[in-house]
Amino acid sequence: MDMITLRIRPLSPFGTPLLGDTLFGQLCWAIRRQAGEARLRELLDGYLTGQPFAVVADAFPSGYLPRPALPLSGFEQPVDADRKRLKKRHWIPQSALAQPLRSWLKVARSDQEVTGNPDFSLRETWPQPHNTINRQTGTTGEGQFAPYVMSQIGFAPDVILDLHVVFDPARVEAAELQSWWSGIGATGFGRDASIGLGKFAVTEIVKTALTAQANANAWLTLAPCAPQGCGFLPDASRYQPFTRFGRHGDLAVQSGQPFKTPVLLAAAGAVLKPARYVETRFVGQGLGGDGRLSRVIPATVQQGYAPVVSISLPEWEKKS
Repeated sequence: MDMITLRIRPLSPFGTPLLGDTLFGQLCWAIRRQAGEARLRELLDGYLTGQPFAVVADAFPSGYLPRPALPLSGFEQPVDADRKRLKKRHWIPQSALAQPLRSWLKVARSDQEVTGNPDFSLRETWPQPHNTINRQTGTTGEGQFAPYVMSQIGFAPDVILDLHVVFDPARVEAAELQSWWSGIGATGFGRDASIGLGKFAVTEIVKTALTAQANANAWLTLAPCAPQGCGFLPDASRYQPFTRFGRHGDLAVQSGQPFKTPVLLAAAGAVLKPARYVETRFVGQGLGGDGRLSRVIPATVQQGYAPVVSISLPEWEKKS
């Protein structure tokens, strides 16, 4: 498996967070639209048996990775440690991979520090009022015509995001991935793309240089994943549970039954330690198939895989 990074520049607010499993879902719809359903079925062959054609990470600020889901006490504390400020340091520079994991909190950055401008946070969420007009009365009303509010996510000016993608070069080319992601950016990603949300531009595509730490024995995940039954050591692994209440996208939204079965995942930043470590680009498992996620489209699958960075987890973590 190879790994590339697409540098993307947001062009509008977003209605859906840029998380790996959701991004993979829209990638599948883009392949169906641009290359045909036969091509999508070909790529998804083997997806549920540990052979994904692509595994998509969350979108991170360029040059940064998520802080591992370890307790603050597990890191070396900065001299001027302030617990509230330390908890806001969500991002680790990629250059820190060359340093011991214990020291990462000292170089971690908050959303404001990532932008380099104290006046702008990396991202902001705000409520956006919506109206549905009754064409008979020419105004809003009650029931389906009642005004409602939904959230939008905006990024600081000039922010560039990294989208890491692990892929099988024998089944799909990097140029194809770039074309599909450019198409998604042009039409819009996620909720309310039809009214202008979720637009982005792919500014660059580079081969990812996320090197493994020396003496690696665990993995840091870069997307939500399904670690259940994968043989990870429960006493040495750390993660934040995340429930995906998903629903279909694209044409399937109009199916009358757009919602899928909820799944329990581990959010990006999970630290997963196996009984026997091996070099790999991704961990987890493919979810769905045979109607397990959707009765409307029984073949529906969900990304339960996550791209990973190999890390050296200190022995003390097994005892904490």
